[in-house]
Amino acid sequence: MAGGDDLKLLGMWASPFVLRVKLALSLKGLSYEYVEEDLRNKSELLLKSNPVHNKVPVLIHDGKPVCESSVILQYIDEAFAGTGPPLLPADPYERAIARFWAAYIDDKMLAAWTQASRGKTEEDRAEGMKQSLATVETLEGALRDCGKGKPFFGGDNVGYVDVVLGGMLGWVRANEELQGAKPFDPERTPLLAAWADRFWSLEAVEPVMPDVSRLIEFGKARQAAAAAGAGN
Repeated sequence: MAGGDDLKLLGMWASPFVLRVKLALSLKGLSYEYVEEDLRNKSELLLKSNPVHNKVPVLIHDGKPVCESSVILQYIDEAFAGTGPPLLPADPYERAIARFWAAYIDDKMLAAWTQASRGKTEEDRAEGMKQSLATVETLEGALRDCGKGKPFFGGDNVGYVDVVLGGMLGWVRANEELQGAKPFDPERTPLLAAWADRFWSLEAVEPVMPDVSRLIEFGKARQAAAAAGAGN
């Protein structure tokens, strides 16, 4: 496998952004060293590698750090061109469309999901849930248009948008219990529901996906800590 000693990933097991990078590396068939970070006691390597944000993920390639999940995915695709399937399409317009929808997921969908789960008031959370459903319905249309009836956003094969959204799937499933909501509902968004099952079951994907029951416990602990903080 390519990669090997030249690649190191600094991450945290529950992070959907770290999962994106793990997915890309697995889909490309790249081997790497994984370093789990304690985000309450960040390592010197992390602080030195990402001095601007002090966040994971950080991919270190030949001793040089690359930060931010979307940037890392594009770096992997370019640095290891010819290794495994490409994430971004060759056509410049299709590449721009893929980047647009990836940015939509981060800028709109994630913001709405965060508001739905961590809003300060019940009204705030309800508005977040309303916006969440709207963003998912928009993505349903994007999958229909981008995929053109094929299995993935990338067409016949997994692409950049699939990996960006795929990083969220563990939390999508965990939040079905944590929030009592099913974001990718087979009745409301049948294409996304089918896509999620198809993506998760891929040979290169399933081994790196997080344990959903562990995510649920992590989410419950975070909710309890937030409630305790609000009560002080």
